Amino acid sequence: MKNITLGKTGITVPQNAFGALPIQRVDTDTAVAILRRAYEGGMRLFDTARAYSDSEEKLGRAFGGGFIPRESIVITTKTTAKNPDDFWKDLDTSLEKLRTDYIDVYQFHLMGQCYRPGDGTGMYECMLEAKRQGKIKHIGGTAHKIGIAEELAESGLYETVQYPISYLADDREIELIKLCNRNNVGVICMKGLAGGLITNSKAAMAFVGQFEGTVAIWGIQRDEELSEWLSYMDNTPQMDDEIRKFIDSEKKELSGEFCRGCGYCMPCTVGIQINQCNRMALMLRRAPSAGWLSEYWQGEMKKAEECIECGKCLPKCPYGLNIPELLKKNIADYKEVIAGNRAV
Repeated sequence: MKNITLGKTGITVPQNAFGALPIQRVDTDTAVAILRRAYEGGMRLFDTARAYSDSEEKLGRAFGGGFIPRESIVITTKTTAKNPDDFWKDLDTSLEKLRTDYIDVYQFHLMGQCYRPGDGTGMYECMLEAKRQGKIKHIGGTAHKIGIAEELAESGLYETVQYPISYLADDREIELIKLCNRNNVGVICMKGLAGGLITNSKAAMAFVGQFEGTVAIWGIQRDEELSEWLSYMDNTPQMDDEIRKFIDSEKKELSGEFCRGCGYCMPCTVGIQINQCNRMALMLRRAPSAGWLSEYWQGEMKKAEECIECGKCLPKCPYGLNIPELLKKNIADYKEVIAGNRAV
């Protein structure tokens, strides 16, 4: 596994890193054990967020209190704050939960605009003051919209950009990586498995490994998942003709509009689980499980038929999907499976 440097931050870590969103779904003892095993296996960058319920607290339990030297890991976390008061509340809470005096890279979460000095929001000024106080070391931003990510990379204000990058990336998204490289901006690749649609971890790792200045954060909540990623520390997959051919076939299959399952469209005004119902057809085909056909999910897909097309979810979707139309397609496909007219 090669080490990479995240742009002008100077932070050097293995290209294989830990995405701590999923550990909010497991109990504290399980999370702590997984996090410590990831560290012992060679992972050094751990990414979390104030919005991930108790993820920060579990990271603090795993690594705080002198369990390891603080400087031996890199912690990146995020704030969804939209005003200075909430910024400082989030930052102080994150420091407390993480049991640390500083955050290596503090990021604006799911940015809808590129905050700049003097733009009237005061948000970038908060970052500068937090850095002056020593509470953060580097300034980063996360985005799901390519235009925002490009603006961050070109602004000269952000040391890292976090963006969904997987082997399903299009030409413009690949160019974003190159733009960041040219501007000495580190790239933190989230959603490397496209919300569960990608099941070939070897190809996913080989794809990210092609690029300099990029580190992938893999969402991990189970020991077997961690074992798979840690196996690549010593035997790192490399891009070859076989993997390129496989990725080409995957991109053809998943071309067009599909839901990545991020959930930013929610909550739904009538209680539909949009992020799962809107990719049900793909999950049935790519991650087949009897669980998707359970009484529970049959009820949830039935609920999806109650969509009133209010449109409130549409501007929230980072990918600009026509959510009501996509729901209709997934409902129709699901009904075919339930009726036995189509195989899973």
